[in-house]
Amino acid sequence: MKIQNYILGNWEDGEGVELELHNAITGENFGSVSSAGLDYASILEYGREKGGSALRKMTFQERGLMLKALALHLIEIKNKFYSLSAATGATKVDSWIDIEGGIGNLFANASLRRQFPDLPYYVDGSAAPMSKNGTFIGHHIMVPKKGVAVHINAFNFPIWGMLEKIAVNIMAGVPSVVKPSEFTSYLTELMVREIIASKILPEGALQLVSGLGRGIIDHVTNQDVITFTGSAATGKKLKGLPHIIEESVPFNLEADSLNACVLGEDAVPGTPEFDIFVKEVQREITVKAGQKCTAVRRILVPEKLMEDVQTALSARLAKTIIGDPATEGVRMGALATNLQVERVRENVELLMKEQDIVYGDLDNFEVTGADKNKGAFFSPILFRNDNPFEKTGVHSIEAFGPVSTLMPYKNLDEAVKIVELGKGSLVTSIITNDDKLAREFVTEAAHMNGRILVLNERCAKESTGHGSPMPLLTHGGPGRAGGGEEMGGIRGVLHYMQRTAIQGHPTTISKITQQFQVGADMPEANPHVFRKHFEELEIGETVFTHKHTVTTTDIVNFANVSGDNFYAHMDETSLDGTIFEERVAHGYFVLAKAAGLFVEPKKGPVLLNYGIDECRFTKPVYAGATIGVRFTVKEKINQEKKDEDDIAKGIVKFLVDIYDQEGETVGLATILTMVRKLDQSK
Repeated sequence: MKIQNYILGNWEDGEGVELELHNAITGENFGSVSSAGLDYASILEYGREKGGSALRKMTFQERGLMLKALALHLIEIKNKFYSLSAATGATKVDSWIDIEGGIGNLFANASLRRQFPDLPYYVDGSAAPMSKNGTFIGHHIMVPKKGVAVHINAFNFPIWGMLEKIAVNIMAGVPSVVKPSEFTSYLTELMVREIIASKILPEGALQLVSGLGRGIIDHVTNQDVITFTGSAATGKKLKGLPHIIEESVPFNLEADSLNACVLGEDAVPGTPEFDIFVKEVQREITVKAGQKCTAVRRILVPEKLMEDVQTALSARLAKTIIGDPATEGVRMGALATNLQVERVRENVELLMKEQDIVYGDLDNFEVTGADKNKGAFFSPILFRNDNPFEKTGVHSIEAFGPVSTLMPYKNLDEAVKIVELGKGSLVTSIITNDDKLAREFVTEAAHMNGRILVLNERCAKESTGHGSPMPLLTHGGPGRAGGGEEMGGIRGVLHYMQRTAIQGHPTTISKITQQFQVGADMPEANPHVFRKHFEELEIGETVFTHKHTVTTTDIVNFANVSGDNFYAHMDETSLDGTIFEERVAHGYFVLAKAAGLFVEPKKGPVLLNYGIDECRFTKPVYAGATIGVRFTVKEKINQEKKDEDDIAKGIVKFLVDIYDQEGETVGLATILTMVRKLDQSK
C-alpha cells in the first residue's frame, strides 16, 4: 500500500519510496510513503489562491459553522480510525486522546464564532481617541494573512496534531498544508481522505504531504505561517534558515520539554493527594507509552517522602500490562517505531551514567499478546536521582518514551529551582491541597512554564490531567519548549491574522469595523429601531428619546421597589466626606428609566433583551436633573437557526448613551437584543 499526498486537488504518489511503514505491534510491513518530486512552490500557491480566496470570503460565523459540520461528520465515522490507530502502538485510551481529542478541538474552535464579529476580519480592542474634538480616532483590525499555514507535525499524535492546528488557521481564514511525521502519516492520510471526501471544506483549504517533505518550506513568504512540533534541535535549525529570517516568516515552535510533577509537602501518605499524585505520574509514564511532549519526565518529591513515593509508584507500574492493545487487560502498547525504541534506549543509557533505575529493565520485561522482538515495545523505566543539582543530565536529556526520574527537594524554593533547571517546560503540575502553597509555587514557577496544573481532591475527578493541553487554553512554553504558543481560543486564531492600525473619522472607522464609534454620524431612525427587522437595521442609526426630569419621589420609590436603601440615596445627613453634594439617584434607576425612554412597547421584530455589557455610571444624577437617551445600533451579529422550526434571528447590540440637561453623559451601557429576521429561511 502506498500512502499518498493530497496536493493541487488530487491524490498523488511521490517518486519512489522514502520510507517503509511497519505495524508497531507486529512489526509487519504494510506500506510505504514518499513525497519526493512534489512541486512545493505550486502547492503553496494553490493553497494561497484556491483555498485562501474561498476562506477569506467567509465570515467567522460561516467558518465556525463549517468546522462544526466537519466535527459532526468525523465523530459519526470515528470508528474508522481506531483500528488503524492501533498500528501506531496505541491502546484504546491512547487512540481516544488522538482521535476524539482531535475532533474535540474542531468543536471547541467552532464555538469561538460566538466571540467574533459576523465579518471576515476581527475588530481588536477599543477605539483610541486622538483629537480634541473627537473627529480623528484610531482602532485596530485583524485580517487573515494571504498565505498558507504549513504544519510540520510529530509522530505521536497523527490526528490530534493535525486537527488542533488546522481548526485554528481555518477559523482565521487561512488554508493549510499539513506535513505529518512520515512514520505515522498513514493515520493522518486516512483522516484527510475522509475530510476531503466530505467536501465540507473548500478546495485548497487543506493539502497533505505524507512523506519526508524535503523542500516544503523553501518557498514560504512573509504571508505564510510555519508551525513545528518535534525536537527542539530540529525546530531551531528550521527556524534559523536564512530565507525564513529574510522573509520574516512567523515560525511557531512547540518542542518536547522536560516537564515536572511536584508533590506538595502537605500530600503525605494517607492523604487523597498522595494517591492522586502516584496515579497521575503512573498515567503520564504509560499513556501513549510516554510519547507525549507533555509527559512527566521529572518527579519532584519532598526528600522525606522519597521512599514512600518510590514504593507506591513502583507497585503501580508493576500492574501495567504491556502488549497488543487488542488483548484484554493490556494497558500500555508499543512505541511508534523500532527507530524510537533505539532512540529512547540510547537516552536511557545516557541517563544511567548519573542515576539509578529503581523500576523496569531495558531487556527483561513481559509482553502480552505480541512478540516483543518484532514489535516496538519498551518497559516503563523509573530512575532515582538523589542529587539533581549535581547530577544534571536529567535536566537536559529526554528519553521520549515511558521514562521518568524521581528526585528530592528540601523546600518549595528548591522545588522551583529544580523545575527551572529544565530551561523551559510545556507544563508542570503540583499536587497539593494547600492553596497558599499552590499560589506561591505557581507565581514563582510560571515564568518557566506554558501551563501549570494544580491538582487536589477537590478537582481530580473532573481534571483533564497533567498531559492534556486544552483547545481554549494556550499550549506552548518558553526556552527549551520552543517559545511558541498554540491553541488558546481567540489567541490562537489571531496568530494567523495581521493586526493593522486604522485611523480616520469616527464615521469612516464605523463603516470599516461595522461597529459604531463614538463621534460618528447618528442618523435618526425612522421608524423606531424596535420596529425594524435584523436585516433592516443600519450601524449608527439612532433613536433620540423624550426626556425625563428626576425627582426625589423617583429616588424614594425606586428604593422601596428595589430594597436598595444605600445611604447616598436615602440619608442626606451622611454625605459629608463623600463625592456627593446631595441625595443621588440610583444608577440602576437611571438605567431603568432610560429603558423606559428608549423601548418601543408595541409588538415588533425585537424578541427579547437578554443582557447588558459595559455598564458605567459616569456622573451623579440628582433630583432636578433632566435625562435623555441616545439609543444607537452599535453592532449586528448573525445567528444560525438551531433547526427548521427555530426563529431566524440575529443579535443586535445597542449603545445606550444617557445624558443630562448639560449634554454630558451620565451613564453608558450596551444592551443586547435578539431581533427577528425578515427572511425566515436563513
